[in-house]
Formats: sequence, C-alpha cells, structure tokens
Amino acid sequence: MTTSTSSPSSATVTLQQLAEASSSHRHGLQQALNAMITTSAQTSVNQVTENQVTENQVSLVVHIPFHQFRLDSRQLATSDVFVLLKSQIPNCQKSRDYLYQAAKKAAFILSEIDPIALLATANVPPHANIALTSDTFQSSAQQQLTALPSPVLYVPNIRDFLGDLCQARLQYQQPVSLPTVVAVTGTNGKTTISQLVAQLTQLTGMSSAVMGTAGNGKLGALVQASHTTGDALAVQQFLYQMGCDGAELLALEASSHGLDQQRLQGVPVSVAIYTNLSRDHLDYHADMTEYAAAKAKLFDKAHFPDLTHAIINIDDEYAQVMLDTAHASDLTVWTYSLDASKTATFVAADIKPSLQGVEIALRVDVDSTDCDGTDLGGKKDGSINVVSPLLGRFNVANLLAAMAATVALGSDVDTDIEPIAAAVPKLQGAVGRMQRVPSNNGCFIVDYAHTPDALRQVLASLKTHCKGQLWAVFGCGGDRDAGKRPLMAQAGLAGADQVILTADNPRSEDPNVILQDMQAGMSDEQYQRTHIEPARQAAIEYAVSHAAVDDIVVIAGKGHETYQEIDNVRYDFDDSVVLQHALSNAGRV
Repeated sequence: MTTSTSSPSSATVTLQQLAEASSSHRHGLQQALNAMITTSAQTSVNQVTENQVTENQVSLVVHIPFHQFRLDSRQLATSDVFVLLKSQIPNCQKSRDYLYQAAKKAAFILSEIDPIALLATANVPPHANIALTSDTFQSSAQQQLTALPSPVLYVPNIRDFLGDLCQARLQYQQPVSLPTVVAVTGTNGKTTISQLVAQLTQLTGMSSAVMGTAGNGKLGALVQASHTTGDALAVQQFLYQMGCDGAELLALEASSHGLDQQRLQGVPVSVAIYTNLSRDHLDYHADMTEYAAAKAKLFDKAHFPDLTHAIINIDDEYAQVMLDTAHASDLTVWTYSLDASKTATFVAADIKPSLQGVEIALRVDVDSTDCDGTDLGGKKDGSINVVSPLLGRFNVANLLAAMAATVALGSDVDTDIEPIAAAVPKLQGAVGRMQRVPSNNGCFIVDYAHTPDALRQVLASLKTHCKGQLWAVFGCGGDRDAGKRPLMAQAGLAGADQVILTADNPRSEDPNVILQDMQAGMSDEQYQRTHIEPARQAAIEYAVSHAAVDDIVVIAGKGHETYQEIDNVRYDFDDSVVLQHALSNAGRV
C-alpha cells in the first residue's frame, strides 16, 4: 500500500480521463459520467436559444482540464470544478451568489440546482406576483447563465455518483489501496461501536482508523470532527488519506443526515451495523418512519455495492426495517441480542455487571452457510466467557456488535472468536461515553447521552450499582427538536433520585427558555428533587458538593465535546475537565 501523502491534484485532469481510468474499478462511474453529459446536453437543447449553450458545447466540458472538485466556493482555486448542491434550507439568493462567485475561477460548474430556475427565482422581486416560468424572467436567467465566465452543467442526480467522482480524482494522480470499511448507524452507540471495532481489529492484527463524532484518524491520533459525517468530498479525502497512511480498516459512523444526503456515496462499506432508533433529529426528519428509512439505506446494495454483511440489533423495534432491506440486498445477515430467550447470531446469555465492567456469557450461533466457513473456535451453538471493562448494560450490546463485525472481517483477520474475546479486556471506552472521572469517594461519570432513550439506559445501568442516590446533570440543545425537551426531563426523573437541569449547547436560544420547556408537565414531587442551574459549570459544582460518598453522579449530554455553544459562539468547555477541577476543589481527589 502506498503511504505517500503528496497532493494528488497538482496536475490537471478531464472528466473524460476520469471516466476512462475508473471504468474497471469504480461502480458505474463511467456510465454515470456519460449519463451526466447526456442529461446536461438534453437540458441545454430543451432550453436552447441563440445565446445559449449548444449540445456540442456542453459535450466539450468533458475535455476541459481541471485541478480538483470543491463544494465550498470560498475554497475554490483557479481551474477547480465547483459542485453546487442544494441546501437543507433552500435559499435561492445565496445559491445564486455562490454560483456567481464560483464562476469567476471555476473551470466549469456542476449544479444539482437547475441554473435557469435558480437565476429566475433569485431575480423575482419580493412579493411580486409573477410565475417563475415567466418569459421575462426566464429570458433574463438565460442571459445571466450565458454571460457567466464558466460553463454550468445541470446535473440533478450528482449526489448519486459524487463520492465516486471525488475518489476517482484522488486516485487518478496517485492510486492507493483504500481501507476496508465498517459503518455503524443508529441513534445511540455509533461512536462506541466504531471505536471498539477499530480497537478489536487493531488488537487482532490490522492497522485501523475511525471517523465520527469523537474524532477522525488512526487510533491514537484522532483529530476532532465538526460533523458525525462530513460532506462527500471531505469523506472521500479522509478515506483516501487513511489509505495513504496505511490504514487497513476504517470504522465510521453513518448519521441519518449523512445517509439521507448521500455524503457516504462511493464509500466501499463491507460491513454495516445497526444499533437502535429512538427520538432524535425530528427537526430534520418528518417522523420516525422517515428517520428509519434514512438509516435503512446503509443496508441497501443499490447505495453501497461492496456490502457483504449486515449486523443488526434485533432487540430494537425498528430492526425489521433494516432486516428487510438487508435481505432484499441478499446480504449475509447476523443479529445480536441481550435477550437470552431470543434466537440471534450473537447473544449475551448471561450478564454480570459491576462498576469495574461486566462479565458476559456469549452464545454464538452462526450458520455455516452464512459465515462462509468462519471458524468460531469450536464454540458454535455454545458459549464463551467474555470479560469487558466497559460500564453499562447497553455497552454489552455495543460490544456484541463490534465482535460480530470483527468476525465478519474474516478475510483480513484471524476470526477465531477466542482471540477476539481475549482482546476484549484490553478495550477502552470512547471518550465521553460512560467515562469514569477518578475520585477518592463517590462515583462520577461523564456520558454523551443526549436523547431520552440514551439517558434512560445510562441511568438504568448505573442504578443497580448505586448504594446511595443517583444524580443526573443534563440539559437540551438549542435550535433542535423542542419536543424532546420535556421527554429528556422525564427520562432523567424516572431514572435518577436527584436531577439538576442545566444548559447544554443553547446555541442561539435563551437557556432559560429551554429549561422552561424541559419542565413542562413536571409534578410537585418531581420539582422537590430537581435543582435548576442554567450555568453548566455551577451545576456540576453543585452536584459535586452535594453528592454523598455512596452516590453516583452522571454528567450527561456533551460527553467528548470540548466546547459549549452560547449565542452561536463556541467557548472552551469540557465536562470531564470541569468535573476534575470541581472534585479537586472539593477535596474529593
């Protein structure tokens, strides 16, 4: 595998060259590019006027040399190609501004948005009662398009092959072997499972990397990420860089936003994992059905042609959606469960938790035709003892998924279940996921739980070990699903003895308004065991100063994050660091 990291885009290339070079190894990219040119040409012919681009001129675009693709007009350099994508919240005026800005430098522009409709819409005066197809504005838009210094191709299906296109450009100058990819989707557990898969594969012989909420990079050298799933170009650049760095395995988080917006298009996902689905992101998805449908795309070979295995949590109520999609794609489907009475491929037949971790009797039942002869150490239909350092019952489910994925990668690692189980005690939990902060009395945990279901699971897991009272410190993010706020409060009150409501990332909202929303429906009894403190640092300090020596305190919601966003400004704030200082000041370390 090539390890050089020199720029693959110093020389120019044409779309025609990319199509020819990629025909043998990029899934239908040549056909996609040919279709793109045909569609663009037909669009131009349908709209043609004496001043417009002709079919022949559109076809010439495939021979225009360019350096690289850009999705952000601010990053555009001379002779780059600008890809204009639709925004989540359409803003025609902004999109037109991006188009004009990019046209000054771009070799050419690929637009997901119809440029004629865009320019016509952006020019309609506010409150004017004029149809968008008005000849006046249509003609004006055509004139504007013709006057642009760069040709614009309308490619409404650009997302269907944008990832392949970006990767083809990277590979053209300097081919590298890309890592095998395991992708994890679900509301909760993505970060932990991706980290565990990377650790297990590395412990059993592979060089591994991760991409997700807690950071991107090879294990031990993560760089903080701004999004769970970056844009299509950023994803492909990272995938390529990991290949250059010698990573053999990449475990990544597949968010519903990323799947819905096709940001993972072109990623060679071999193994797909589904964790669970609970209320989250309903400010983006219309309802839970739409949310589940976005997640199910990860198990569809029409979207991810390299898929071989689907690993699905059958304890979740939406599991059937994923199972149906995976079976329709003729994948090898393995399931996992924490219910000993269920028939699943990987089952935690017995769970013995403690504040030091958990001991699991793992039952593995893999049909030989499904696992393609994978040797499970002679334990087929039996059980094996697994000792995990990870806290919480839900982390048992996360571990089963990670172990199953490691077994599924049998062509690259020793997949005997015994060495995989032997590696489990060496695992480390993801930062900010059930992370215990040292103290000489009491137990203090930092966790990312920011949904009602995740908070319930964290509290339920710790309650069984709590000799005193269980405390929960948490809030809700601003500019997000407001309907989740009272549900979060009720989840905390149902699982904890004492609750401290505080700010999370209020963003542009008033923290007090968010806290007021969280209190909707609270009873007098619940108010008596609730303390409200908008300042998050003060809330943490309150918990430290009031918790008894046998109590457990959970600081939930932000986990690994190293900032707090207030009035749309990010300030340095790390729950674990603030907690450490509070414990030190209180003489508890």
